[in-house]
Amino acid sequence: MTSNDLKRSQVILLDSSPCLVLEVSSQSPSARGGSTLIKTKYRNLLTGQVLEKAFKAGDRVDAADFEKRKGQFLYADGDSGVFMDLESYEQYELNDELFGPVQGFLLDGSDVTLGVFEGQVVSIEPPMVVELVVTETAPAIKNATAQAQTKEAVLETGLKIQVPGYLESNEKVKVDTRDGRFVSRA
Repeated sequence: MTSNDLKRSQVILLDSSPCLVLEVSSQSPSARGGSTLIKTKYRNLLTGQVLEKAFKAGDRVDAADFEKRKGQFLYADGDSGVFMDLESYEQYELNDELFGPVQGFLLDGSDVTLGVFEGQVVSIEPPMVVELVVTETAPAIKNATAQAQTKEAVLETGLKIQVPGYLESNEKVKVDTRDGRFVSRA
């Protein structure tokens, strides 16, 4: 494939590491004879680093031997999480580096997407929106003004998020897993 074919959320091989393309933009030259540049922002899936790289238009880019598989979060074991590949039923114990960022969004039995590179799980994608129960929050704010007021709430997984002032404990809420933001009541 060439650099002209790059799109967001593709996984390419750079320096023998799988990298997830986060952003792609092209920059046309201002001088005659200059070549178009394809600028990318990507995340190295082995190290987690977010880097940028520019390619000349038409440069060869290798697609990574990367596949997404349906998986399930089984349980947390200290700082690591145990996941199962739903196709092969193989279990993976993933360390805090991979498990940590998604831990607050997962209940036992939650469905996830596992990113596998050369037989090794290198990424975990929870569903875009999850439903969790508020276990602890301040009482509902009475006579709140017209401006949106928020308060901190602790969810059943231990995750802390900001929720509207009218929510109370034991209510189910929807949370966006990309940024940990309250979406709505469930």
